[in-house]
Amino acid sequence: MGIINVSPDSFSGDGLGDTAGAVDQARAFLRAGADILDVGAMSTRPGAAIIDKVTEAERLHRVISALRPLTDKPISADTFRTEPARAALEAGADILNDISGLRDARIAQLAASYGSGVVVMHMQGTPETMQRDPHYDDVVAEVYDSLATGVRTAQEAGVSEQSIIVDPGIGFGKTLDHNIELLHRLPEFTRLGHPLLVGTSRKAFIGRITGRDVGQRTAGTAATVALAIAGGADIVRVHDVEQMVDVCRVSDRIVRWSPLTDADDRP
Repeated sequence: MGIINVSPDSFSGDGLGDTAGAVDQARAFLRAGADILDVGAMSTRPGAAIIDKVTEAERLHRVISALRPLTDKPISADTFRTEPARAALEAGADILNDISGLRDARIAQLAASYGSGVVVMHMQGTPETMQRDPHYDDVVAEVYDSLATGVRTAQEAGVSEQSIIVDPGIGFGKTLDHNIELLHRLPEFTRLGHPLLVGTSRKAFIGRITGRDVGQRTAGTAATVALAIAGGADIVRVHDVEQMVDVCRVSDRIVRWSPLTDADDRP
């Protein structure tokens, strides 16, 4: 899943200010092998201010409308508000990527009415507050239960079982240790029975471990991507698509190898 940020205050420094830039980036991602394009129109970095819904909706509609003719591959809209979600679906989005985990059931209802998929992600608090001393008694159990609740919300709204994706929300209301434990115990989330999405790309916990600035975290991201796939991830959300495609292909080949299905036995 390639990240296309059309918000000028993206934490990763890759925010795009115009539709042409988003189209160019999407084309590059598709050439590199991206399977999904994820469009976000409002920064959700720690401490980010919430922009008005009209601006977010207009950005999503404009960019997704321009991307839709480029590919038959899925386009997701990174939003947790109904008006922008509707605008994205009207423009041709296939998935609503909701960082709030469907706290607002109307997002699930919109997805069901358009026949789209949903990503149920865990976040403690809001983007503005999530990194103010996040606390859990049992981070894995609490994140798991929150995702299970979001899955039920999607099911009750009528979203297809095959169209529900879960995401433990690395970096969204978590400390360094919380993030590490979630990644270490990632296989437990496969018990939810839905495809597992993991987004670690360029995030602050990688900087905490490596001492690298946000633009220098490609290698650290690659380590988390490979280990996430080993832990059961089906989708990884990344900024550096060209580099991570190779990481994914090699990791996936090893993790999902079978002597019954893999005919290529060359050294």
